Formats: sequence, C-alpha cells, structure tokens
Amino acid sequence: MTKQRLTLIAMMCLVALTTFAAKRNTILSVRDTVTDNDIIYPESFETDTRELMKNWYLQNYAVLDADVERRDAGSVSDEEYIKRLQAMPTSIEMVYNQVVRSYIESYIKRKRTLVEEMLGMSLYYMPIFEQALEKEGMPLELKYLPIIESALNPTAVSRAGAAGLWQFMVGTGKGLGLEVNSLVDERRDPYRSSEKAAIYLKNLYNIYNDWSLAIAAYNCGPGSVNKALRRAGGDNKDFWEIYPYLPKETRGYVPAFIAANYVMTYFKRHNISPSLAKKPLITDTVGVSRRVHFNQISKVLNMPIEEIRALNPQYRSDIIPASSERSYKICLPSTQVYSFIMSEDSIYNYRSDLYAQRGAVEPAGYTSGGGDDRPFSYETKTVTSYHKVRKGDNLGKIASQYGMSKSALKSLNGLRSDKVQRGQSLKVTTTKRVKVYHERPQQDASDADIKVVHSGDATAEVTPTAEELENEQIAEVKAIEEQAKNAPKKTRRTTIEEPVKADKPAKQEKVEKVENSDQWRNRNERYAAKETKKESREETYKKSRSSKSEEARENKRDRKRDRDRDDKRDKKRDKKKRDDGPQKGSEYTIKKGENLSKIAEKAGVTVEELQKANGIKGDKIKAGDALKIPKAKKGGKKKKK
Repeated sequence: MTKQRLTLIAMMCLVALTTFAAKRNTILSVRDTVTDNDIIYPESFETDTRELMKNWYLQNYAVLDADVERRDAGSVSDEEYIKRLQAMPTSIEMVYNQVVRSYIESYIKRKRTLVEEMLGMSLYYMPIFEQALEKEGMPLELKYLPIIESALNPTAVSRAGAAGLWQFMVGTGKGLGLEVNSLVDERRDPYRSSEKAAIYLKNLYNIYNDWSLAIAAYNCGPGSVNKALRRAGGDNKDFWEIYPYLPKETRGYVPAFIAANYVMTYFKRHNISPSLAKKPLITDTVGVSRRVHFNQISKVLNMPIEEIRALNPQYRSDIIPASSERSYKICLPSTQVYSFIMSEDSIYNYRSDLYAQRGAVEPAGYTSGGGDDRPFSYETKTVTSYHKVRKGDNLGKIASQYGMSKSALKSLNGLRSDKVQRGQSLKVTTTKRVKVYHERPQQDASDADIKVVHSGDATAEVTPTAEELENEQIAEVKAIEEQAKNAPKKTRRTTIEEPVKADKPAKQEKVEKVENSDQWRNRNERYAAKETKKESREETYKKSRSSKSEEARENKRDRKRDRDRDDKRDKKRDKKKRDDGPQKGSEYTIKKGENLSKIAEKAGVTVEELQKANGIKGDKIKAGDALKIPKAKKGGKKKKK
C-alpha cells in the first residue's frame, strides 16, 4: 500500500512540474528573454557631438547643459524599465529585454551629450515629423525613427550612401518622387522627406500588418525580412521570432527604436536636462521663380548665410535652380518672408554678373552662321540705373546691394551727407556683359595689298589697314582720271615722231602715252564697291543706333512704371501708418504694451519732447490715457547774443 501511495505521489508531482514548465514557457516568451552579445549599433551612435554642436540652429536657438556628462544617470531595475515602457502612450508595442536595455543604457550613460543635442533640435524637427505622420494616419511614435537613422542631422550621409534625416538611398528616394541631382537633394529636405517617409512606412505596414516587421523592413528592405520569415518557417511571426535570421545591423534596429522612444520620454529621470529655446523659430516658405544664389539673399536681406543653409539643407551648392519651367521653395524665418517678397527684384539683380547662369556662348571671333559675321569679343560695361529708397534703406546697404562703395554712390548723386529719404531716387551703377563687334579689315587682291618692309637682311610682310588701302585706291583713281583727261583717246601704245629741223642734228624723240582702259575700269569698279560697302555699314550702324534708342526708351518706360508702382505702394503704406500711428500736433490714445520710447519713434519726436508737452517727469504711462504729440520745431538758425 505504501509503495502504491509513493508511486501516485510521484506521478502527481511530475504532472505538476510539467504544467508549471508549460506555463513558464508561455509567460517568458522569446521577445522577453532574447539576449545578444554581438550587438551592432547604428551609425547614428557614432555621431561626433563636437561637430554636431557647430549646427547653426543649436548655436543660435537652443540652450544646452554643459555639465550633462558629469551628472549621475541613476540605476533602474528591469521591472522599472518594463513598467515605464508599458506606461508610454503608444500604439506600437514597446517590449523589454536585455538587447533593449543595452540600447537604453548606451543613450543615458555613454551618449548623454548626443541625447541633449537631439532634444535641442527636436524643438524644430518633431512638429514637421508629426504633421507628416498625422497626414497619413501613422502612429506618432514613428517620429523617433530619424533619431536612430541620422541623430536628427539633415545633412548626414551613411557609409552606404543613404542621406538626410530619414536616410533614404538614391534609388529609394527617386522611387518615392524625391528630386536628387547635383544641385538639389530632397532627401535632405525635412518637409519633403518626412512626407515620403510616412507614405513609405504606411506601404510597409500594409505588407506585413505588423509594426515591428515594418520598421525592420525600413532598415534592411522587404526582401531581407521576407527571407528571414521563410527561414523561420512561416509568415505569421513577429520581429522577435525571426530575430536570429535577420542581418546583424537590423537585429538592433527595433530595440534601438524602443530605446529612442524611452529616452526621449524619460530623459529627466536620468538627469538629462531638457533643452530650452532661446527664442521661438517660426518659419514659412516662399516660392522662387528665378535662379538665385544664397549669397544674393543673404546680402540683400542682411541675414547670415548659415541660417539659410540650416533651413534649406536640400540645396547642395547654395544655388536654387529655379526657372520659368520649374519653381522651387525656400524656407525662411517668418520675419524675413515679407522682406524677400518686397526685395525680390533686388535679390535677383544683386551681382547678377557673378551669379547668373550664362545661356548661349560663342567663342571670341567665331560665328555659327547667319546674322552679323563680324569678329566680336565680350566686354563688361557699366550701366546706370535708378534705385528708389525704401524703408530701412541706408547708403551703405544700397551701395553694397549694387557692388558700389558708399563714397562712389554719394559722388554719383552729389550727396554731402549720408542721409537719404524714403521715396528718393538714387543713381546706381551696375555692370553688364555685352558683345562688342569689330570691323573686319578690307583687303583687295592687288599689288598694293602687301607692303614689304626691309630691316637689314630681314624682310617682313605687313598687311595695310583698311584706311590706308582706301586712301591709296582713291589716289590711284584720281590719278587715272587725271591721266584720262589729258591723254589722247587711244587704246594702244603709240609713237609720235617730230620732224627733223635742218639746223640741228637729226634727233628722234619718242613720247609714250598710256591709256589702259581695262585697268581704269577695274579700279573704278573696286572704288564703287568700296563706296557701296561703306554705305551699307553706315546704314547698319544707323539701324543699330535706332534699335538701341528704342531699347533705351523702353527701359525708361519700365523704370517709370516701376517708380509709379512703388510710389503708389509707399503712399498707401504711409496713409495706413498715419491712420494707425500718432500724428504730430494731435492727441494719441496710448495702447497696451506701448511706452514713451515706442510712441516717440512712431511720431518722429524725442522722448524729452513728449515728456515736456505732457508734463511727465518719469517714463510711466498708462494704456487708455491721452498723450499730446508736439508739433515739429520750425527750422532756422539761432541768433548769436
């Protein structure tokens, strides 16, 4: 009986152990127990934080903690990591295992400065990512993919050639409709690349219906994921079940994505200070319809070229290749967008001789046939035009805009001081590259075409000029005409014998007269042809002068039309300003947020004049009170006592 009881107890224990083991295997699934001692970190982990700190945006808009590396990251248990990951409001599953922990600790312990710099740039980039993902209905936590792809560096380029925030290869980018060429690379455009990345992720999710597989396919491509699924033995598997069959670089991709979400959510728990913005950066885009260089925009708008580059990383060589066939967009601070629109012509014309792209170009002295076949060369000529002074203009700014010195601008306009008034027209000079034609030397196939100059034993051939040939031909023709008048009308050589006188020895003299009618006719024909050619040149010159005069009149009409348009716009702006702002000799109601300095500036008076007119001793004023605006003092010299 005892033996049977022992056997029964042993069987019951075996069943209990089997049941417990089955339950344990169910709870501790592969994704929770996976470990990997051969982890390969993404290239973003290799980012040089010192180079990243040179980013114009970080230097001018973000405040970072210099002591972040010396602060304690803290110690967190596995249970606490799991609790925090599960508490995150995400639709994508955030699981935990030792691989995920390895990536989290790499961020919070060894890459603390990188995390802080990415927090600084996230103030600008995250709204762009969220807008693109929201448009396609994608989970917003995907906005942290560029953290592991590029460390939020829009100009990042991987060893494989992927570029931009989302690290698209050239083929993938072009397949999604992004423009990639020598001047434009839309993979680096934060807006365009984010739109295409959201569409690409949506397509991948539609293939696998699983976000972990879609994210893995974003890294290594659908082909590698499909191959891993086949090796794992079926399609109904997630990332963690095909983990051993994936490329080594992709195995850490999903864990790195989970770690990026964790760090960007719980950075404060690990003594990483949040990045603060020095000032808000509000941007807008404006269309560009003509080819323009960043330097032209920078000089005319008086803004750093580094700022333009930081906001427009898609333009590789600081050139926007816009034309009548294709327009482009440029991103600028919202405060500069209006200035760009108002100064667009000045921007395009600034140093156009240096930045403009040439069209048809012919070598000097060569013509492709048709038209004027005279030899020519290109020369740079100075052209005088007019600039209308706008609000904010000064002599230095205007001179820089047209590549002149301030003293030259003052001398050209007869100015004695540096003061200019809005609406004033100033003469300015710009350079223009023009084609200058040269007269071709006129030559005749006669003995007079070549002069032989002797110098010692050497003999040199010198081609006479057109003027010398013409003078010689005229002299020859006149001589022939004079000879023809005096000579007998004969066409051959004759000999006249005089009679012999008786008182003198016999003597015979021969007088020769030459009249070569063919030579005379040929000379006349050449002279007539020369006169005809000369008249043709004079007629061409008159036509050229006429067309140039017409062009000058057209340019004058265009300048007058531009001046009239600017006058009308300025009058409208001044009228609005007069209606809204304080007027001299009237009462002005103080608005909220205004002070004496602002009101004095708007009214064109000094603070002391305002204080004296209103009996105010200090600077304190109250919104809603009436303030007297003094009239302008009459000019005139003070009498000496």
